[in-house]
Amino acid sequence: MESVLVLIAAPGSGAIGPEVVAMLAEHGADAPHWLAPAEAAEVASFPRLTEFLIGLRRWPIDAAVVSIHNRRKRLLIADMDSTMIEQECVDELGAAAGLGEPIRAITARAMRGELDFAGALRRRVALLKGLDAAIIDKIIRERITYMAGGATLIATMKAHGARTALVSGGFRQFTARVARHLGFDENQANDLIIEGGKLTGRVGEPILGEQAKVEALRRIAAGMGLDPTDAIAVGDGANDVAMLTEAGLGVALHAKPQVQENSLIRINHGDLTALLYLQGFSRGQFVTP
Repeated sequence: MESVLVLIAAPGSGAIGPEVVAMLAEHGADAPHWLAPAEAAEVASFPRLTEFLIGLRRWPIDAAVVSIHNRRKRLLIADMDSTMIEQECVDELGAAAGLGEPIRAITARAMRGELDFAGALRRRVALLKGLDAAIIDKIIRERITYMAGGATLIATMKAHGARTALVSGGFRQFTARVARHLGFDENQANDLIIEGGKLTGRVGEPILGEQAKVEALRRIAAGMGLDPTDAIAVGDGANDVAMLTEAGLGVALHAKPQVQENSLIRINHGDLTALLYLQGFSRGQFVTP
């Protein structure tokens, strides 16, 4: 056995029920080993996988084939916007400036890979010139909400000796607070330039985009005496694709279509605890912060 099929249901759905178990047997698969009753399981043998996956579409269940070798990762690299938090921070700043719609439109195109990331970021930040920097604290207090399962993911991986890094194409003014709240070991992001308590409409250069995420993965792994294959990475946007490809286990979480097309592992129903199930953790091994 070189790999396992991991099934992960939408939280609380109990979707991996008797019908799914019967369908596994009908397609010649082994009986599931439960990671969480009715919500997460792994299957050691799955000879007619394609047929099974077609039938599985009726349920809110994600499926991924994962190698059993080096399965428990020692490094987590995570995107922030729409991955560890439910918002895009630059869009929240845009809304505060009364420019929500044009900035959201640029963000959406950039995350789909239709625009150059660095150019799109400069365009959006330029529109924010003159915005009171105090709005950042207000947004964090009142607008930022955390993706389900994130704190448990971080706490569990750290309890098992992994290092965790929040690596974002967003802004350090947000990543520093989000990283501290969730318990990340370190964070990296772009810098909004602020003068006299106001946003200047400029962002620190060079812009940290897609390649910076790959370089962060390599740098942190090397500093730990590890290889990128020892890492699990998670993201949702076009600027995450290279990072997801570089990592030993790259997970597209509720991702944009282009990202899903370029990712072997896609989580569309599960939350961030799906990354633990993919590594073979059972729910009983989860650490609640």
